[in-house]
Amino acid sequence: MPALHLTKVAFGCRTVEALEKRVAARTHDGEMRVATRMRPKRADELIGGSIHWIVKHRLIGRQQILRFEDRKDGRIDIVLSGTLELITPSPKRAHQGWRYLEAANSSAENDDGSGVAELPPLLYSRLAALALL
Repeated sequence: MPALHLTKVAFGCRTVEALEKRVAARTHDGEMRVATRMRPKRADELIGGSIHWIVKHRLIGRQQILRFEDRKDGRIDIVLSGTLELITPSPKRAHQGWRYLEAANSSAENDDGSGVAELPPLLYSRLAALALL
């Protein structure tokens, strides 16, 4: 069964580089934690999937979801791999909290073989802004 993913806005990050710096700063022992108030109802399906980050209304990167852990303050930690994988940017409206993303709708699973996925995210976003992609 294909993995289920989450989407989440990288609040305060205006560029890919800012997100990369945030991930590097928050990664300890190869893991990064993201706190949330509610445990996803489909948490078991999410393990092995990814959290896809939204920056400037585009999905631009993802990190693998390793597990969920309860915190003493009643919140939940989404424990992620400390590695940020950049993906082909694709449009995505911003939202609060997180949303589910089916594997079939994930840009990483929809590479069309054109080579566009290999473009650096900044170049891709500039070409897309000029309506060249």
